[in-house]
Amino acid sequence: MEFIADLHIHSKYARATSERMELANIDTVCSEKGISIVSTGDFTHPAWFKSLKENLEEAEEGLYVLRGSRAKTRFVFGVEIATIAEAPSSSKRKGIRKVHNCVLAPNAETAEQINDALAKHADLSVDGRPSLGMSPAELVEIVKGVSSDAIVFPAHAWTPWFGVFGSVSGYDSMKEAYEDQEQHINALETGLSSDPAMNWRVSALDKYALVSTSDAHSLQKIGREATVFEMQADKLSFSAIARAIKEKKIKYTIEFYPEEGKYHYDGHRKCGISMSPEESKRYNNICPVCGKPLTLGVLHRVDDLADRPMGYVPKGAAPFVHAVPLVEILAEVLGKPEQSEAVARTYSLLVSKFGSEMNVLLKADASEIEKVDKGVAAAIGNVRSNKVYVKPGYDGVFGIVDVSGSKKASEEAEQKRSQKTISEF
Repeated sequence: MEFIADLHIHSKYARATSERMELANIDTVCSEKGISIVSTGDFTHPAWFKSLKENLEEAEEGLYVLRGSRAKTRFVFGVEIATIAEAPSSSKRKGIRKVHNCVLAPNAETAEQINDALAKHADLSVDGRPSLGMSPAELVEIVKGVSSDAIVFPAHAWTPWFGVFGSVSGYDSMKEAYEDQEQHINALETGLSSDPAMNWRVSALDKYALVSTSDAHSLQKIGREATVFEMQADKLSFSAIARAIKEKKIKYTIEFYPEEGKYHYDGHRKCGISMSPEESKRYNNICPVCGKPLTLGVLHRVDDLADRPMGYVPKGAAPFVHAVPLVEILAEVLGKPEQSEAVARTYSLLVSKFGSEMNVLLKADASEIEKVDKGVAAAIGNVRSNKVYVKPGYDGVFGIVDVSGSKKASEEAEQKRSQKTISEF
């Protein structure tokens, strides 16, 4: 049986996050989207952790359900933690390094113990995603010191400022970042601006499971990327998920088109400059408008660290599929804003007919979708066959996806709608 998991989201207690990111709403939206397992997000925040303890009850080992809910959503205790510290002397890249890390706790009791340990280093009530003055290695040592069953992996590994391999504040290898604790890292989150195919170009990453998550700051963004596990329903547990990650037994991942991520290309948002790595290298990575260094995106950084050509597939690598959130498809096909009544009405109709958003995007028969809307069926067909055009995102600006597959249509659409620049790490 397939279980779709989104192991990294945020609560209303994280900065730049919707006030609607509360348990009941998350539970409902996961059911609509077809997400079986979701992170609680932000379990280090005192107020949020109090709510989690009061409103969740254990259903299977390490997995929780919302009390009184008819949905089958399972919650796992998770949090994103920022580490900020001077790079170790052994690192090739000197200066302050900022890395975001995902932590999954095997149960509520362990999460509370992790909170107690981390509270000695920072005021955890400041932000749902706390910032700690320590290295990634020190964080792993603390977490693993509480429980060897806890999971730690780098979040959005390639993001320029906060990824373990980021062009601005990252490292050149996992060993540099996690030092003697690297042995405890079994996975990395590819992030919105890269997909597994890009990561496969770096042979040093073959040993890690590549997981995908939404890093959602709003309900609509839940499940925009996800990881799919195959296991028997009666075997579902935190331990089973942890084992699948450690043994790289992932069925497949659901991916953004990486070009749509807001750090795929190089560029300068203020100057309106967007460049491919080849173009920016011709300018010595300097903005031709303001003369300052460009923000080098994920594609550029992958190129720097890659030792394989694009198209290489490691033996045993889990497959992946690209997907575009259903509301984005509906907004384009219907010519209406994503928050419009028309989009909401068609979304509800499709979810009701096919059971979940994921079923609509990935599994529903095209002829059946046509009975609801032929344009939507054609657009979903284009996404499934990768016949889309994407104007790449850069320096905090999301890319623009045209599900009609027409570059001309995309350029016209760009002139009609503003680009998305909401910060959603």
